[in-house]
Amino acid sequence: MATPKITIAADDNLSMKPAESSNGPDLGGVYHTRSLSRTRRPGSRRTASRASHERRSEHLDVEDEDDWLRDDGRKKQVFKGTTLLWLAYQSVGAIYGDIGTSPLYVYSSTFTDQPTYDDLLQVLSVVLWSLTIMVTLKYILIVLHADNQGEGGTFSCYSLLTRYANITDRDPREARLVKMERHETQDMRPSNRTFRSTIERSTLTRGLLKIIGVLSVSMVIADGILTPAQSVLGAVQGLSVVKSDISSPTIVGTSCGILVLLFLIQPLGTTKLASTFAPIVILWLGFNAGFGIYNLVMYDHSVLKAFSPYFAIHFFVEKKTAAWKMLGGILLAFTGVEALFADLGAFSMRAIQISWLSWCYPCLLLAYVGQAAYISVHPDAYSNPFYNAVPPGMLYPSLIVAILAAIVASQAMITAVFQLISQLMKLSYCPQVKVVHTSTRFHGQLYVPFVNWILMCGTILVTCVYSNTTRLGNAYGVCVMFVTFFDTCMVTLASLIVWRLSPYLVFLPWLFFATVDGLYLSSALTKVPDGAWFTITIAGILACIFLLWRFGKENQWRAEAEDRFRPAQLLHRTDDTLDSPLVLGPRWGGGAVSRIRGLGIYFDKTGVLTPTVFTQFVSKFGTVPDAMVFFHLHPVEAPSVPSSERYAISRISAVPGCYRLVVRHGFMDEVITPDLAALIYEQVRGFVVRQASGGDDDDEEPSTTRVHVVGDQTHGQANGAASAGVDSQADGEVQGRKRTAASKQADRNRAAAVALGDEATRAELGRLDRAFAAKVMYVVGKEQMRVREHPASLFRRVVLTTFLWIRENTRAKIANLRLAMDRVVEVGFVKEI
Repeated sequence: MATPKITIAADDNLSMKPAESSNGPDLGGVYHTRSLSRTRRPGSRRTASRASHERRSEHLDVEDEDDWLRDDGRKKQVFKGTTLLWLAYQSVGAIYGDIGTSPLYVYSSTFTDQPTYDDLLQVLSVVLWSLTIMVTLKYILIVLHADNQGEGGTFSCYSLLTRYANITDRDPREARLVKMERHETQDMRPSNRTFRSTIERSTLTRGLLKIIGVLSVSMVIADGILTPAQSVLGAVQGLSVVKSDISSPTIVGTSCGILVLLFLIQPLGTTKLASTFAPIVILWLGFNAGFGIYNLVMYDHSVLKAFSPYFAIHFFVEKKTAAWKMLGGILLAFTGVEALFADLGAFSMRAIQISWLSWCYPCLLLAYVGQAAYISVHPDAYSNPFYNAVPPGMLYPSLIVAILAAIVASQAMITAVFQLISQLMKLSYCPQVKVVHTSTRFHGQLYVPFVNWILMCGTILVTCVYSNTTRLGNAYGVCVMFVTFFDTCMVTLASLIVWRLSPYLVFLPWLFFATVDGLYLSSALTKVPDGAWFTITIAGILACIFLLWRFGKENQWRAEAEDRFRPAQLLHRTDDTLDSPLVLGPRWGGGAVSRIRGLGIYFDKTGVLTPTVFTQFVSKFGTVPDAMVFFHLHPVEAPSVPSSERYAISRISAVPGCYRLVVRHGFMDEVITPDLAALIYEQVRGFVVRQASGGDDDDEEPSTTRVHVVGDQTHGQANGAASAGVDSQADGEVQGRKRTAASKQADRNRAAAVALGDEATRAELGRLDRAFAAKVMYVVGKEQMRVREHPASLFRRVVLTTFLWIRENTRAKIANLRLAMDRVVEVGFVKEI
């Protein structure tokens, strides 16, 4: 097949402007989050404590070609109007399936015998006020505000704290994507300032916050394994209402088949799944509300007085220890509330608030009140309150809807797990796995294939082992209460450090919510011997794996610190000519460096200073290609990067014929393709021409002809409305480009003519052309690691050995790159950790 012609015009115009020169000492090392300059909001100021970290010249010897760095991290999306209502509609299908199906089993899990009228009123009052306090007041009105650039969950709240306080180190490659917003010292109350500095100085406190964040994620994932099994098993067992002789193997087999189908459709994306599931959940909640109103009218409307908190308080006063034990069943009324916060990134705070307050909350209140009205007249109905309280003629429709609602109830936890794994990877607590963004419009909607299949295997295994919801139900609730308690603590810290509220204002709400959490948590812990040990064990194992990975990464960063230096320290020029001989720096023996024909493209994982693979190549072989490009891929938290902002090119003056090319790409851009070398060559050549002609990059427009290597191909599922909008916009851009193509081509021709009139530029272009024509090498580093001999720390050696094994089996393989393999050169080297 013929090679496609590649024409790159004015899109090549992103030369890099030199930053202020650095006069500080040459220092390497793992640099802090705030070590690199980035775009600031107008009017923002630095604190005295941050200033020392942000002086690049004092802490990190950065080449002046790092000026491409900018605030490319995740941006919080704000939706309004019909888009907000559409998200609210979707959130019903993806978030409330779990908490929405609680009316099926709350009363049966709370009572062990036929309740008296007073007992029923008291339990109903506790249920109503638990929903109000734990869900509406705590999560909907307070906790959802503690988002990290739109992301939710306990670990996201921890990530938020790391942006406002110096409590963690970051991967140097990820640090530039993080927007630090630490408040100025003088802008905080003395008490808040003291509190923040105490946390920053205390190694114990920092470690405790890290453990809490990781343990919360692990517990949500453990619930993510348990919830699908529980909900689907419960749905299939619900068939016993009409056919009581269904065998256990039939129930288990049918449940496993439904679970496999549920996980197989996850690649469709959150938008499609939530939009499909939403009518089911809406209808289910509508049934509950309608049945509740019917039962209130037909049986006993006096139960409405349970809305008075008097009955809830009297419940604890009268029953004491018995009331505390019954909380283990009542808490099932709000299991799934942790997913409400964790799924925040897939939707938005306003969308969740609208869907809960306008539909889910009223429907659930009516459901519990209506069931209580029926049970007050028929006390023996507590064992299966929903089906027993169904109005005449509605049993079969309600059964079908209940089964469907129970099946989709697990979507809330599945979506939450995808969100949380993505957050873990950003802070290097989890190996990098493939993350698919399923929407171009809603950037937080994700699908993680590897995690999806692991969850599927886990839920099927749990379903086969436990085989019924009674045994699984004993494992429910403990992790939920741990997470809600951790959320209370994390949001309290955020209110002091991020929101800068007075400790006197924060203490009483924290004490109130922590007391409620503590009551439910202590009651749930009584289930540990009966089955809750299972989820706690899973959460503990996952937490150990995440903390082990983080410990290994921190040791890896320290081992790689010696490679942090500028190219001028590695190679020295003997004169100022283009063909100047090169010699190695004193650290590498000072030997002469020869030249070989060809273009060397060195894959650079940091985008600043000297790529490690280049250092290893030069020091081992004592030679460099005629032309070299340090190629770095810089991810941006957006579907695609505009053409005018995609490329950043600079010349590395220390090494003749050496350039750095940074490609900023969105999560739906295709980057690595077989004709990558042609793109790099054209980009660098255009940069040299523009530099020689004195062209101003800001006056240039995007190119008329796009290379397909980066940017114009999108992957994953996107909603139809967004796709149509993108297509319409693209058609308009194509027409605009056609109208200006002739004038821009003339400008480029004039620029090329001016550049070729300069002898030095002709020589530089000639060297680049000859190198590209001779051969192209993709030079990729393969870093191997081994544990440093240290006889006094056997445990450390075991942990790091495990980390290296996981790292070796999860890292990307060279063969998976879409490159011409005959041009790939792999340079191996070993680091000790």
